[in-house]
Amino acid sequence: MPTAHRLPQTVHFSKNAANVFFHILTQCNLNCRHCYINPEQHGRRRLSLETIQSWLRVLVNRAPQANLIFLGGEPTLHPDLAQAVRVARNMGYRSVTIDTNGYLFHDILEKTTPEHVDFFSFSLDGASPATNDPIRGKGAFSACTAGIRAAKARGFRTSLIYTVSRFNLQEITAVPPLLADLGLDRFFIQVIGLRGQSATCPQTQGNEPTLQITRQEWEAFVLPTAQTVAHTGIVVNYPKVYLDPDVSFACAGRVADNYFVFPNGRVYRCPLCEDYPLHSLCFHHDQLVDTPSINEADLFQLDIPEGCVMNRLIQPGNLTYLADGRPAYKIACCLLKEELTATAH
Repeated sequence: MPTAHRLPQTVHFSKNAANVFFHILTQCNLNCRHCYINPEQHGRRRLSLETIQSWLRVLVNRAPQANLIFLGGEPTLHPDLAQAVRVARNMGYRSVTIDTNGYLFHDILEKTTPEHVDFFSFSLDGASPATNDPIRGKGAFSACTAGIRAAKARGFRTSLIYTVSRFNLQEITAVPPLLADLGLDRFFIQVIGLRGQSATCPQTQGNEPTLQITRQEWEAFVLPTAQTVAHTGIVVNYPKVYLDPDVSFACAGRVADNYFVFPNGRVYRCPLCEDYPLHSLCFHHDQLVDTPSINEADLFQLDIPEGCVMNRLIQPGNLTYLADGRPAYKIACCLLKEELTATAH
């Protein structure tokens, strides 16, 4: 069995982790069916390098040694991204990751180095163009895989993000050979959340949203795939999603230190809150200030039998109840994930 080599740090979904998810713009060249960007709530600005630098300094002072992830929209559309990377590295962030759809604009691979960027993290939602491109856009599969190969050729560490939904559930079992062929170092599995464009998806019969999948499907398709990939030596991170009723629920808002920063100055601690003005922090004149109650921080303090409070509020179709009214399971926090490596088996 392959042994996973020690990798540089990147975003870490665990208790006591500190991560800064910095959306430096909301512009994107694609229009993915499940995109979570909501311009009405997140703004349409492209932040200046001066503002990026100022906010980065505030955040690293608040969360020293945080992992930094540059996002958009598509962050490589920002002409100053490479310089922002160097600024962040000099400030002492524990790691710097660029999340990208693979088109890699502004010659970003030529303007930075593996010493400055710990990971390029690519988004792909299918093991073939036939599945991926209807979700992400025509030609996206080809562009993304070409981008991965180009990054690998220049010595960058690479990871893949796969957002599981009704559109691509069954094809996740075909992903392991693709990951090996592309030479990826990490594999991140995400569960679809009802935010942004996915929140407007029509409903099927009953309460179950069309994009989301059941517990039985998650356990039948996603968990075995995670184990298969880990056995090949690729590090896998995946959310538990469903917890048995007797398993303790933990909210990252209580036990971790995450910041989701948007160009209009809103700073959220929970991604499920991002469609609503529930942000607990905001930048005002380049200072990070608390927002008045009621906000997401108030919700973090609530304990309910269903687990995640925001899931109960905005996507109750994920839940199933027993005849006596008790929930059949809890929904886990999407920011606290499991990590699998070859040496863990």
